[in-house]
Amino acid sequence: MTRLPSPPALVALGGNAERTRSHNRRVVLETVRRHGPLGRSDIAALTQLTAQAVSNIVTELAAEGFLMERGRRRTARGQPPVDFAVNPDGGMTAGMEIAADRITTVLVDLAGDLRAQRTAALNDPSPPAVQALAAAELRDARAADGLPGRLLGCGVVMPGPFGVEGMSSVGDTVLPGWADVDAAAVMTEALGCPVTVENDATAAAVGERLYGAGRDCLDFCFLYFGAGLGLGIVVEGRPYRGAYGNAGEIGHMRVVAGGRACACGGRGCLERYASAHALAERLCDAGLPTTPDAIARLHEQRDPVLAGWITESAGLLGPVIGLLENLFDPATIVLGGALPDTVIDALVEAMRPLPLSVSQRDGRKTPRLQRGATGKLTAALGAAALPLLDRFEPAI
Repeated sequence: MTRLPSPPALVALGGNAERTRSHNRRVVLETVRRHGPLGRSDIAALTQLTAQAVSNIVTELAAEGFLMERGRRRTARGQPPVDFAVNPDGGMTAGMEIAADRITTVLVDLAGDLRAQRTAALNDPSPPAVQALAAAELRDARAADGLPGRLLGCGVVMPGPFGVEGMSSVGDTVLPGWADVDAAAVMTEALGCPVTVENDATAAAVGERLYGAGRDCLDFCFLYFGAGLGLGIVVEGRPYRGAYGNAGEIGHMRVVAGGRACACGGRGCLERYASAHALAERLCDAGLPTTPDAIARLHEQRDPVLAGWITESAGLLGPVIGLLENLFDPATIVLGGALPDTVIDALVEAMRPLPLSVSQRDGRKTPRLQRGATGKLTAALGAAALPLLDRFEPAI
């Protein structure tokens, strides 16, 4: 079992009207999960719920297996309170990243700990083939010893954009054959549990918010290097999706007039230059390997082809960083995804000095630009968090 970093100790407040009971259950669970073992009076003080409401909700959640007693706290005098904690064996959620060439699966328990992970090569991205492989991977992941028996749901992430005429299911950076498919229904049928579908960059931002560099940030942007380039936006601690779930489709922003043709139908799109796929194209043309481990070795060897890509990408991404800062005024911008950490670090360094923006100020404690902390599992961890967001995470 891998212990992941604790989420930030920021919680929503409850409401005492009976009609908010479902919300209050989420608030209590969230409070205990973020703060650790608490007594009923502690929960009431943190959530601003009445003692009676907290007592009823805690009793229910303990009976359902979501909370467990941790014994009485030692106190100097009086009757010591009974502390309650989230029961890590009370259930788990699955996260599945379906990329153009692989499926990554993780299982996370209610305490937020990583309990299992698997990666399988995806040779056929068609819906029937993905259904079959995803079902087998989830089944094999759940076969590991010592896992909670209850699966609360699965988050599935895949590259967008979704439902955009002429852009969906087109090109090497998306999944062909999924344009007119109800992905949630197809994956629910395959996996046999409730499924939430999200684009990869937004899910990656959720993962970084809960487990990585965004733990202490309510507002940040996440540039995600999948096959293409996506942007996850977190506002007041919650992912911003837009009207149709495609907010942050930054990879198709034109940055080079009359530039390279893109599968979306445009020319000069950012991801035709600054993406893992664009890097792989350049390396293939030079007869060089393209796996993440090989790219890390090339960087260590100071390969000129890789160095040239870093320089070109940094030159195009730098102004985009300034634009994002002026648009969203984030606490920080995080870079992460499929690229090796050393390459992302080199990109961050190559973008300095960053352009003038509203984020440039003296006394900053958080860097304007930084590498993410969750590595290649960022999107899958974010996917596993999606069912938890629905069950445990009321808006702050």
